[in-house]
Amino acid sequence: MNPLIWFTLMTSLVASTIITMSSSHWLLAWLGLELNTLSILPMIIKSHHPRATEATTKYFLVQATAATMILLASITNAWQTGQWSIPHMTPTPTLLATTAIMLKLGTAPMHLWYPQVLQGVTMNTALMISTWQKIAPLTLLYMMHHTLNQPMLLTLGLTSALIGGLAGLNQTQTRTILAFSSIAHMGWLLTAIALSPSLTTLTMIVYITTTVATFMPTATMTKTITDMGTTWPTSPPTLAATMMTLMSLGGLPPLTGFMPKWLILKELSSTGLTPFAMMILLASLPSLFFYVRLTYLAILTTPPSTTNIEHKWRFKATQPPHMALTITAAALMLPLTATLYTAT
Repeated sequence: MNPLIWFTLMTSLVASTIITMSSSHWLLAWLGLELNTLSILPMIIKSHHPRATEATTKYFLVQATAATMILLASITNAWQTGQWSIPHMTPTPTLLATTAIMLKLGTAPMHLWYPQVLQGVTMNTALMISTWQKIAPLTLLYMMHHTLNQPMLLTLGLTSALIGGLAGLNQTQTRTILAFSSIAHMGWLLTAIALSPSLTTLTMIVYITTTVATFMPTATMTKTITDMGTTWPTSPPTLAATMMTLMSLGGLPPLTGFMPKWLILKELSSTGLTPFAMMILLASLPSLFFYVRLTYLAILTTPPSTTNIEHKWRFKATQPPHMALTITAAALMLPLTATLYTAT
């Protein structure tokens, strides 16, 4: 892609998210969401592959439907209250807007488009859809926090955590596995936003950090689970570090990914929702299982070797310079829990 076009699309993508985040008027927020969708469509279709075309079509239809629902919710709210302010919502528009945001985020049970879209795009675009594209819809949830239906959010959170874990068990494609992982994490995020906005911020920061640290090394390494082990001769340190971030993504203590789950479980227990805390904790176990399976196949099994070069890693170093810092943050930030929780 032409660098100027790429720069224009990236600028538009960043600006559209900032417009949505900084607006308190529904029309401006809707404009930001639409601009956000239109900015990423050329990036999805960039590879000119039939799967990319299919992914672009599905993404556009889903996002356009969700944006239309948000516009309908805002018009209904303006009709009922006489104002377009996002924080001032009545129950029916709030329910409609929440449903649209769930569709945009790809949470269960409106998640079916998400794995198929991620499977049809490049790993870098998949990373953008999994991280940056979730910020604007979550900001709208954040601004409507005091009017949201808490039992509905908790139910959707539990459903997403459960489906994200169970549906990922029989997958072999790395991007599909990471898509179901993202759905499960959205479940934890919805649970956090039902409890505490500051906890949601921390959960989102940790989720983005661990997702970037997992996606970036695998972008150049693998497409399927069986490819994972063949990357060992290319870069042993990178593969070992990636396995650490996979464990962190699964929320295994004492890694960083355990931090938001620990705090969410604490909040659930302190508000008297101990049975729900137990259910969502059990729902995260299938997710942890397929991370452990990925790690086992990559580290503890010997794949067929197709090269005669013993030290292949000496000739190839393609990772971006920030990867070491990102992986360190994704694995070793648990001791900073108290500081980060207070700061957010």
